[in-house]
Amino acid sequence: MQPVYISSAYLGPVQQYCKLFQFEEVRIETAENYLKQTYRNRCTIAAANGPLSLSVPIIKPDTPKCPTKDIRISDHGNWRHLHWNALISAYNMSPFFEYYEEEFAPFYEKKFDFLFDFNEELRRLVCRLLDLQPNIVYTETYMPEVVNDFREIIRPKHEGEDPDFIPQPYYQVFRDKFGFLPNLSIVDLLFNMGPEGILILRDSVRHS
Repeated sequence: MQPVYISSAYLGPVQQYCKLFQFEEVRIETAENYLKQTYRNRCTIAAANGPLSLSVPIIKPDTPKCPTKDIRISDHGNWRHLHWNALISAYNMSPFFEYYEEEFAPFYEKKFDFLFDFNEELRRLVCRLLDLQPNIVYTETYMPEVVNDFREIIRPKHEGEDPDFIPQPYYQVFRDKFGFLPNLSIVDLLFNMGPEGILILRDSVRHS
């Protein structure tokens, strides 16, 4: 099986973790130029008033094109405190938040310099909690044309462009209020389903 190519993501969506489950080798892009309005620095959770987007502020690069791995996190707006409070507010009634709270809290207390490092440390934590063990390779050069390229497909408002991703419904705290909200941040799946989240990943992949 050919490797899959994905971009770095802040608490990436369920779709992205389906790729980590599905493919024998996952290549995370480090050499691409950073793009705004993507999951690289934002995630979507299910809050009391509906889907809520959380964005990590970045320091604007000196040049128009800057590799994602060189993007620095800004301290603007007390965002760590706001993100953590939003996660608590959204998920403190979920079945598994109390089990994982102490694992995630340090990410909103410690200062990370680079967005890529922050994203990757969170990804490693999520994979450990889900008992997901992907074979990760970091790209060294940008290759524009590759097979299994999801670097741009997995992004906000691009739902429906991945026929192999069939999001399976699972318990969500506010499901009675909003119905099932598919392809939210992986923490939505983790806090609501715990270790069984990996079964949702498995069942959300189309098997030919």
